[in-house]
Parts: sequence; C-alpha cells; structure tokens
Amino acid sequence: MSFVQVSFVQAAFGRFKQTVTAYAGDAPLMRAAVSACANVIVADGEVAGAEFEAALKGMLADPILEKGYDSLMLEEELYDAIGRARTRAGRRQNLHFIEALAERPAEQRQSVFLIAADVADFEGISSSEHRALTEVAAALGLDRDTLLS
Repeated sequence: MSFVQVSFVQAAFGRFKQTVTAYAGDAPLMRAAVSACANVIVADGEVAGAEFEAALKGMLADPILEKGYDSLMLEEELYDAIGRARTRAGRRQNLHFIEALAERPAEQRQSVFLIAADVADFEGISSSEHRALTEVAAALGLDRDTLLS
C-alpha cells in the first residue's frame, strides 16, 4: 500500500470510529461539556434559566453529543453538574471531568470550551465568568483569549 492509500484508510477508520462513538455516547466528552457549562453558569452566583437553555442548545449542536444523548439525558447531567458547581469541591470535581479531555483532539476540546463560552456570553461575560472560562481553558490546555476573539 502506498502512503496515500494508508492515509485514506486511516482517515476512513477515524471517521467510522467517531461515528460509532457518537452513537454509543461519549461519556467523557458529555461530562466535560456539562461540567464546563455548570462551572460557568454558577460562577456569578445565580443560575439563570436562559443560561441553562443556552448550554443545552450548545451541547445539542455538537454532532457527537447530539447523536449520543437526547435532551433529557443532557438536562439531567447538567442539573447534576450545577449541583456540584455550588461548592468548591464540586467545582474541582467538574474540573477533573474537563481535564479528562486533555489528550483529546483540539476540535473536541475547543467545542467544550466554546459551548461554555456561549453560555457565559449570554448577557455579556462577567469577571467571575471570565475566571471560570480561564479555569476551563487551562483544564483543556487551550488559550482562552484566542478562542474568545
């Protein structure tokens, strides 16, 4: 096999694997997304229904999450993550879920960050939400400012 044929086979296998993972549900990706959103939602001390809806909409726009999880499953996971985010230990646990994606492709890590950023930007990003986004970006190994620009 030539290099081109090997690359083509590898690319096809990668797409197949991503599709299978999407339909089977990617639990670490889902937990990271809900945890990032929860830490941002709770950062300013209040949980707004519009932020919750923005988080769900953002997660359902992700092709892997949309295929692997329905709205009710994501709602339940987000409620749990928000419950954790109300305490320091819970926010730390959420960060552990986010850090679990540190070795994933940049596209998946960026998607998690950008979903959380859209939630934070619902009514403008407050200073406490900026701090939460900084923690999320660091946990994912991303540059917050580059992604927010």
